[in-house]
Amino acid sequence: MSNQLEKVKELISLREKARLGGGEKRIEAQHSKGKYTARERIAMLLDEGSFEEFDMFVQHRSHNFGIEKTKYLGDGVVTGYGTISGRLVYIYAQDFTVFGGALSETLAQKICKVMDQAMKVGAPVIGLNDSGGARIQEGVNALAGYAEIFQRNILASGVVPQISGIFGPCAGGAVYSPALTDFNIMTRGTSYMFLTGPKVVKSVTGEDVTQEQLGGASVHTTKSGVAHFAVDTEEDGFLLIRKLLSFLPQNNLEEPHILACKDPIDRLDDLLNEIIPDSTSQSYDMYDVIGTIIDNGEFLEVHADYAKNIIVGFARFNGQSVGIVANQPKIMAGCLDSNASRKAGRFVRFCDAFNIPLVTLVDVPGFLPGTGQEYNGVILHGAKLLYAYGEATVPKVTVTLRKSYGGAYCVMSSKHLRGDMNYAWPTAEIAVMGPSGAVEVIFAKEVAASPDPAKTATEKEDEYRKAFANPYNAAQYGYIDDIIEPRNTRFRVIRALQQLQTKKLTNPPKKHDNLPL
Repeated sequence: MSNQLEKVKELISLREKARLGGGEKRIEAQHSKGKYTARERIAMLLDEGSFEEFDMFVQHRSHNFGIEKTKYLGDGVVTGYGTISGRLVYIYAQDFTVFGGALSETLAQKICKVMDQAMKVGAPVIGLNDSGGARIQEGVNALAGYAEIFQRNILASGVVPQISGIFGPCAGGAVYSPALTDFNIMTRGTSYMFLTGPKVVKSVTGEDVTQEQLGGASVHTTKSGVAHFAVDTEEDGFLLIRKLLSFLPQNNLEEPHILACKDPIDRLDDLLNEIIPDSTSQSYDMYDVIGTIIDNGEFLEVHADYAKNIIVGFARFNGQSVGIVANQPKIMAGCLDSNASRKAGRFVRFCDAFNIPLVTLVDVPGFLPGTGQEYNGVILHGAKLLYAYGEATVPKVTVTLRKSYGGAYCVMSSKHLRGDMNYAWPTAEIAVMGPSGAVEVIFAKEVAASPDPAKTATEKEDEYRKAFANPYNAAQYGYIDDIIEPRNTRFRVIRALQQLQTKKLTNPPKKHDNLPL
């Protein structure tokens, strides 16, 4: 055999060794936990045969505590690029079979290389997390590695989409990279995220808590809002990532793809003409409205289990990708509170960063009152949503279905925050406050002096409702561009978006803004 053939044979052998990661036993251990290996995950997520790997032969350089005696090709992370539905993506997947996926200096360098390349060419970055944390034997070099990754997450934010899949442990400093990315997906039962583990919690606070109770998928999708999606299986997670990317452009200089649409733009649904209850205190389901007006009823909801009083997610109108923000009257009457404001504010900013138009469906009686909200800084959190809409330069189409009262009217993509097209249904009530509250302020003396206070209050409520709690008063000043028939909403939104496709708007030059945090 020639010398060249020998070298080729050696290369093939080393590649086979690298692909085994930590070896057969550790791969079996990974499978026994119901988890896939890093390379299996990449193969399942990307288009078949599209993956090109970087740095397969990288090894750690540490000489502390005897770790130099154990080295693996690839050193705990698989990195490279491939395609999803034919579109370029960069990817890294932590390999739990090598040192438990613990992060070393060289492992961090591999991840940073992928992120740098993604920024150069303008393509999304997907990180699949499954790691025991920092490689303790490397000391500060491991921490430096984390910080290098965080720096790149920060610089890539708003430039290329960043998606994190949490498919195992993600603890300590490791949690900050997913927290800095645009979307986090967790698997129920096999993934968790927390800064300090159950043992430390027990020693410091005395609390007995499991990993699942402290940082499982249900915690972060319902209580903290750290994760945007929870899935039952890794396969579901990969399908979700592929679907999510279908709504997004490759980078901030591109527009989202427009797909062919067979759903007629002038499709009418009489359900909408009757969906608003006669009683203003009665609820209805905003999902029914969303599902009716969007293309084919296909809605990818984000943060579905967190702050359910507001709904955010991606849909299409005549094939064009949009972000939808909608109050949900079924939960807390659709009031805005701290969590709903943060949830929607972050989503609005993401859409604006990536040129995705915003469609806002409004039915909001105001901000949730009470000391709990005020002490939690609802003023600041509400200001985040207000700020997000006000700074957004993408096309903004707003439809007010029913209530739009007080400060919440201003916040929900009003004309005064540079709303491009603001429509209202004839059932819309746009006013400083609801009729009963207004009567208590304006007509308090008349009601008190009346021989029949209840009857007088009712009469004055009707008087106020006719004068202010309707869409015509706002339309009189041009704050509402048109009052539309509810069943015609889909058509009017699509026409508005078509009109706005060439919209150009820029904010004043600045180093960066100072968002109320």
